[in-house]
Amino acid sequence: MTEFEPLFENHMTKVCDEQPDPSHDILHVRRVVKLAKTLSQKEGAKLEVVIPAAYLHDCVYISKSDPRRKQSSKISADRAVELLGEWKYPTEFFPEIHHAILAHSFSANIPAQTLEAKIVQDADRLDAIGAIGIFRSFAFSGVAKRPFYNAAEPFAESRELDDQANTLDHFYTKLLLLNDRLNTDSAKIEAQVRMQTMNSFLESIRAEI
Repeated sequence: MTEFEPLFENHMTKVCDEQPDPSHDILHVRRVVKLAKTLSQKEGAKLEVVIPAAYLHDCVYISKSDPRRKQSSKISADRAVELLGEWKYPTEFFPEIHHAILAHSFSANIPAQTLEAKIVQDADRLDAIGAIGIFRSFAFSGVAKRPFYNAAEPFAESRELDDQANTLDHFYTKLLLLNDRLNTDSAKIEAQVRMQTMNSFLESIRAEI
């Protein structure tokens, strides 16, 4: 199993180096893999499925403005199986790896049917919240050239949320909802600390602006 990890790491380093989004860089991949390994150990999941799925969950970069965006997890899942075949990875794990990558996406809204898929989904979602989630949100804000917040009404008390127009809305349309969409007990415990960090940040933003 461990002999394949350098292949995964090297491939994803190249993929990440060739795309412009620092919120989906190789550091994101490594954090998701680390989280997935930890959750697997606590929950008893198969590392033979979890590790390649965690590494390759974004093995094809699709911009958030690309019309194929909602199909991005399927595109990556299909490509991951092709790559694993080239690397002579054991084929008996391919269906579960494909499903785990397919189901990880928030926008695809595909239920995770296996423990391994639930763990990959949880690991990716944990990396979207807490201090690192704040980093990632505003990193993408710079790439997309979005304002940090709506100047007239930052917290959308009487307007509709629109996270395509500003970054602060993204906390309320997605990030603050992820805690309730985690699958495993281990992930939910970790999320409690991260949600406190995010809520504290939002309180400070409200006070400052």
